[in-house]
Amino acid sequence: MYEDKKLVCKECGKEFVFTAGEQEFYAEKGFTNEPQRCRECRQARKNANQPQREMFTAVCAACGKEARVPFQPREDRPVYCSECFARMKEEQ
Repeated sequence: MYEDKKLVCKECGKEFVFTAGEQEFYAEKGFTNEPQRCRECRQARKNANQPQREMFTAVCAACGKEARVPFQPREDRPVYCSECFARMKEEQ
């Protein structure tokens, strides 16, 4: 029923494909307008509206590597790098 359409991004002018699957999704949601921006421009626009998180540097309590975390580390609580944190979650 739907066929892929080539559209032009109003932000960057690049041509992008509005796939049949995306068109079906839009129809299911009741959206009547086609997308005006390519995926990259939509993502950039979405991210521009979100405030940047302040990141803090700490030392991983498990391996000793530098870890960047989105909270102020405290002396009484251990901080783990993303690799050690993921490993600990798997073990639980």
